[in-house]
Amino acid sequence: MRLGALVLQTRPWQDFSKVSRQIEAFGFDVLYVADHLTHPSVPGRWLADGWTILAAAATITDRLELGPLVSSAAFRTPVPLARAAATVNDISGGRVVLGLGAGTLHDAAADRGKAVPFGRLSARFAETAEALAALWEGAPEWHGSEVGFSGLQTLPLPPGTERPFLLVAAHGPRGFDLAARYGDGWSTFGGPEIGGQSAAEYWSTLRQQAAGVEAACERHGRDVAQMRRSLLLGFGAVRPGDDVQGYVDAAERARDAGFDELVLPWTDGKPGDVFWAETATFEQAVSAIRSRLG
Repeated sequence: MRLGALVLQTRPWQDFSKVSRQIEAFGFDVLYVADHLTHPSVPGRWLADGWTILAAAATITDRLELGPLVSSAAFRTPVPLARAAATVNDISGGRVVLGLGAGTLHDAAADRGKAVPFGRLSARFAETAEALAALWEGAPEWHGSEVGFSGLQTLPLPPGTERPFLLVAAHGPRGFDLAARYGDGWSTFGGPEIGGQSAAEYWSTLRQQAAGVEAACERHGRDVAQMRRSLLLGFGAVRPGDDVQGYVDAAERARDAGFDELVLPWTDGKPGDVFWAETATFEQAVSAIRSRLG
């Protein structure tokens, strides 16, 4: 079982750099950050640019994979997004995981100064994934209804490097199809339907989603076993907090539901807050999960 940590980049760099080193020392496989312009979960707080802080983290870590969970197609366009991901991938020696998702209505409004229908964000997400694939194959232009590029004369990647690993976030059939067509991996937190679900219902929803991704892979002639399946914990009924055994149990349930990566929200806020946990809990949880699941 691969293990990731999602860190909200609300801290100044001095603090974030210490956390990055700590996460690597604890034995996590990947460090993820958020990619938002604004978000209701962090009102009145700083939120650093995801790709900029990942570039900095690449220079102070050696083994840890790095990426946004997920980069927002609501305000990221294909060429600048591909350029940022390829640059950080080069700096890090090939350690980037490019998480890609539809983004939020909040980000779209912050970027454009007006509301955007979610249907357009969904279309933009699908087109961004397709445009990235075309760009990395060397296409000089590509056009969709929401995004596109033309007249591109530069290389899509630094010489001698591979394209970044693409992790597609999806919670429904159209997204599963997108992940199967373009993704090296699939990510979910459960989707909006998990709100109010019991723990049993939550795990049932995740099993159904994993089955949907497997079916999409079969339709596209792909072996789902070759696709990373990543679960971001903590946004449903299962929130272990300071309970080490709770993380171990969640990892086992995730594995049984068809996932091979479990992402833990890093401690945030103060005692009593939703994502608060003692830092030592994560070190113990990683060790315990490794002992149980490898």
